[in-house]
Amino acid sequence: MQEPAITDDLIASHGIKPDEYQRILDIIGREPTFTELGIFSAMWNEHCSYKSSKMHLRTLPTSGPQVICGPGENAGVVDIGDGQAVVFKMESHNHPSYIEPYQGAATGVGGILRDVFTMGARPIAAMNSLSFGEPSHHKTKRLVHGVVEGVGGYGNAFGVPTMGGEVRFHSAYNGNCLVNAFAAGLADTDKIFYSAASGVGRPVVYLGAKTGRDGVGGATMASAEFDESIEEKRPTVQVGDPFTEKRLMEATLELMQTGAVISIQDMGAAGLTCSAVEMGDKGDLGVRLDLEKVPCREKAMTAYEMMLSESQERMLMVLDPSKEAEAKAVFDKWDLDFAIVGETIAEDRFLIVHNGEVKADLPLKALSGNAPEYDRPWEATAPCEPMLDVPQIDALDGLKALLVSPNYCARSWVYEQYDSQVMADTVRIPGFGAGVIRVHGTGKKLAFTSDVTPRYVKANPEEGGKQAVAEAFRNLCAVGARPLASTDNLNFGNPEKPAIMGQFVGALRGIGAACLALDMPIVSGNVSLYNETDGVGILPTPTIGAVGLIADGEAPILGFARAGDVAIVIGETSGHLGQSALLAEIFNREDGDAPHVDLAAERRHGEFIRDNRDLIQSCTDLSDGGLALAAFEMADASGVGLTLDMDDTPTLFGEDQARYLIACDFDCAEELMSRATAAGVPIISVGKFGGETVRMGNAEMPLEDLSALYRGSFGAIFG
Repeated sequence: MQEPAITDDLIASHGIKPDEYQRILDIIGREPTFTELGIFSAMWNEHCSYKSSKMHLRTLPTSGPQVICGPGENAGVVDIGDGQAVVFKMESHNHPSYIEPYQGAATGVGGILRDVFTMGARPIAAMNSLSFGEPSHHKTKRLVHGVVEGVGGYGNAFGVPTMGGEVRFHSAYNGNCLVNAFAAGLADTDKIFYSAASGVGRPVVYLGAKTGRDGVGGATMASAEFDESIEEKRPTVQVGDPFTEKRLMEATLELMQTGAVISIQDMGAAGLTCSAVEMGDKGDLGVRLDLEKVPCREKAMTAYEMMLSESQERMLMVLDPSKEAEAKAVFDKWDLDFAIVGETIAEDRFLIVHNGEVKADLPLKALSGNAPEYDRPWEATAPCEPMLDVPQIDALDGLKALLVSPNYCARSWVYEQYDSQVMADTVRIPGFGAGVIRVHGTGKKLAFTSDVTPRYVKANPEEGGKQAVAEAFRNLCAVGARPLASTDNLNFGNPEKPAIMGQFVGALRGIGAACLALDMPIVSGNVSLYNETDGVGILPTPTIGAVGLIADGEAPILGFARAGDVAIVIGETSGHLGQSALLAEIFNREDGDAPHVDLAAERRHGEFIRDNRDLIQSCTDLSDGGLALAAFEMADASGVGLTLDMDDTPTLFGEDQARYLIACDFDCAEELMSRATAAGVPIISVGKFGGETVRMGNAEMPLEDLSALYRGSFGAIFG
């Protein structure tokens, strides 16, 4: 098959700009072949090269005594003691999910699971953070159904519990939904597998499912804005098979026990191209691939298609040649492909041969190390104007408005479609704060959470970035877990716009400061840019996934409020309503500044919660919706009524940070107040639990009626 001529239009269709193409010509000294153009497009796009974000990502704290492996590998690795490690990462599948919701979301889950078991870890937990447009938008309902079914369809069939996440709605996501997938696994600290190739002349082995034409150009598509041609991009979305992935995981983990694996890499974005280049680059080696040996499920596939296919459930490995027969036997047993498709070479070359014809011959390091790196112009987000007025609303009217909002009502319609208890180690299911899972065979537990408040980030990127980390910290502390480390999924619009790049820079400054102050280093992550349609960008959404440890002998805080329990708030309440849920949902306003985040107070208050778990029956952090929403959610989960002593709008609905709501009996409350005073931690009694109504000041309503609103609203909109 004759390859097309290299034209300006062809170059542009690959997302390569004129100056970048000139750079390619300077590197190789000639015009690239069609396959080489595709390889450069794959390796130099935003999704794979991080060319707009690298210089800023380097400012994030990524190390600590608990960190075994930080960013740069398939996933981050953190020590949890006793020779065990938790391996985790979060990644986006935004563009594919908007084009083809079910498969986009499903393959997002599959890809993040492969990132984890490629490191030698058995997946134990998954989460997802989902952002959709307005419920009334003509695409939203289809996207919600497709994405939720895709997440559940893949995760449930694979057999990993989905422990938590987020679902939000805002008009800024009308043209670009966000699907961020998180996975975590367990491994022995002395059995972690990495991707750097080593040794010249060693076999490069293709593992897993066969290669098809699905996903060709997917990484390049994910590095561009959408426009009216969106439907033409449908073939760039991958198709997943969770049952094949389950077999691939078992085969891979079994293979790792044989000693055959020198290095191993998931075939994710840009498929065979990216995996081979990354393995060679990290090991300072070249790679030769003979494409006629690649297992294909479609006829007459070209070199270009094989190199850029993003067919799922595939891995690439450098093999100890003495173990070839033993390794092949493992994959034969699991009915998966095992094919030697090339070898490592000493020269700095990426040599692609198909049926004896050289299709690409490129300097390998140029594809990775010489990728463009941009210091994009950026402008700081202007300080917010102060709120001109502080709105007042009847307390119960305000609460009811939040309870029927798709942003704050119960999400059981979503998470009940996910299997959260497969593997039988789940301690806390979704819907009650951070998810908690037992570390099988030990007394330890791990807690997982995912957090960001995009409207804060838009108003004040630095404070919003801090708040995303701080809220993740609080959610872990609220279940008694010591926060260990974080992963980030940085979703923004077009970085070529200085205002958008300014949001990115500001958010990273806030995230970095918070991770440093709260000992939650970033150990893995993903950047997703160009989340725009027809020039309209999403809200800046830097999602933080975090993991915490409840050590052997420590009790988690997982109880429910009981009749007679005192309601106590830890932390200062000033009644900050700027950018609040109340303002957005009831008054249709997004004004004022984001709340200030005092990182020293966050750390002090979180440590106080963990140190005094013996006195705490139930605990939650205060965030969106303030005290009113948090107290109702605690009452609803417990099935007992609630009386709050105040009814003023700022106190009930303000979103001041570094705060927790605690339920405990009277004697424990007295002791807790004494300890808090001694520790310099603000503490105040705000009411009590009991009865069958929710009372705020002089207004009251049956808990049963409010719970019906809360639990029925999401299904009424999307069911």
